[in-house]
Amino acid sequence: MTDTIKIFHGPQHPGVTGNMSLELDLDGETIVAAKTHVGYLHRGFEKLIERRTVIQAFTIVCRICVPEPDPNEENFARGVEELLGLEISERAKYIRVMVLELARLQAHYLWLAGQGGSIGHGVVPQWAVGERDYILDLFEELTGGRVYHMYIYPGGVKRDLPAGFLERLCDLVDDLERRLPEYDRIFFDNTAVKKRLQGVGVVDPDEALRHGYAGPVIRACGLPRDVRRDAPYLVYDQLEFDIPTETAGDAYARALVRRAEMYQSLRILRQVAERMPADGPIQCKLPSHRKLKLPKAETYVQSESARGAFGYFMAGDGSERLRRLQVRGPSLVHAFTLLEPLLIGAQLADVALIMVSLTTCPPEIER
Repeated sequence: MTDTIKIFHGPQHPGVTGNMSLELDLDGETIVAAKTHVGYLHRGFEKLIERRTVIQAFTIVCRICVPEPDPNEENFARGVEELLGLEISERAKYIRVMVLELARLQAHYLWLAGQGGSIGHGVVPQWAVGERDYILDLFEELTGGRVYHMYIYPGGVKRDLPAGFLERLCDLVDDLERRLPEYDRIFFDNTAVKKRLQGVGVVDPDEALRHGYAGPVIRACGLPRDVRRDAPYLVYDQLEFDIPTETAGDAYARALVRRAEMYQSLRILRQVAERMPADGPIQCKLPSHRKLKLPKAETYVQSESARGAFGYFMAGDGSERLRRLQVRGPSLVHAFTLLEPLLIGAQLADVALIMVSLTTCPPEIER
């Protein structure tokens, strides 16, 4: 019988998507067993939020996923609004969509940098991180922060757009779209990249449905599931965009889906810039955080993050605090239910690229 060796991949490893670790049993270079370990992060967000007033809790939700915090802000704000019976203005809805699509776009650039790095492609990470920084420049101008924004606020958004912001947004959209074909040339159409990604980390569509996989993972199996289309929120039902799919279900298919989604986000941003109302309120009037009381009611809201469907269950009890908050992010099933069996039979050199292709976010697991 061949002896196996045990190694730990992470938590401090450039090919690990966040602070998590994999305990791997190897037969040579082949993985025969894999176990995920978490617990290296700040955690317990749900209970921290339940012990604070709604407005105090607002500053916590963005920490639930650092690479893309804005869907957390939007879900939390929309959940509070549904509990209070608030309807935000059309202008605020368009601004929220703009923020969410910019967040999706920068998250996909971050994935592209990680996927390039996971196979030793040195140019793509530098290019993609540079493109992402241009998006973060817009976030900094709009919100004052590059990563944590705390901008999508219960009742609307925190502040209106700076003068000339939409023009700068359109200029950036044009620049990003013009440069995207360069990534095809050096990455997506690269023979070496295809050999590393094709046939690796294959997900079965029936398994994807059974276990609730989401986002590019399920769309790469040929299933066009997207909350923006299936359960529209904000003004997504007024915008034109496609839901890209592939059928191979492997790491390369997931890459192609994200590549196509980048074009769709640029397409949505152009429509937002064209159709956004020129004026109107951006915030409903709310009482102070000590007087804002949530009724005895509950709601469930969800949005489509870059990683997939992201949901919040929220219940009030008549006080200024939530009685219960539960977050449903795609990373839990992707990093446990999917990743562990997906690694069995894979090569050690493929661990990082499989993890990056799933774009898990550990704080979603430790919430």
